[in-house]
Amino acid sequence: MIIRDATADDAEAACAVLRASISELCLADHRGNPDILARWLANKTPQNVAAWADGRGRSLLVAVEDDVILAVGGLAHPGEITLNYVSPRGRFRGISSALLAELERRAAALGARDVALLSTETAHRFYLARGYADVGVPAGKFGTAASYRMSKTLATAP
Repeated sequence: MIIRDATADDAEAACAVLRASISELCLADHRGNPDILARWLANKTPQNVAAWADGRGRSLLVAVEDDVILAVGGLAHPGEITLNYVSPRGRFRGISSALLAELERRAAALGARDVALLSTETAHRFYLARGYADVGVPAGKFGTAASYRMSKTLATAP
């Protein structure tokens, strides 16, 4: 598996990963409610994903294995993780952890001392296990039951 910057040519496949991850893996969040799912997926279009890959104040990374995109991660420069979604096929293989580590490295290289993100209910324990802490009170996004604002202080080089 390699993790690399996404290009506009990756937009369709990356978009499919985002949509499948949300639809199939985030059931604890949307609970099968078609209205919540529609709101959450509304901006997950190939056109938007291509725009997110433009590198202007943000990074869009993809984890690729055998020319297949298995995960998509986003970073608003310098230190806000905006996306970290894995395809159902790639789940429980360490791909999300590797992608998260690369997003954190990118943030540190851009000068961030801390990173922040908004976690789903589905991913909340994942982030807690990787050193993130809750910041404030959970709130719903897109009509979900809870979204967790989280942050982590990045390790500094010796």
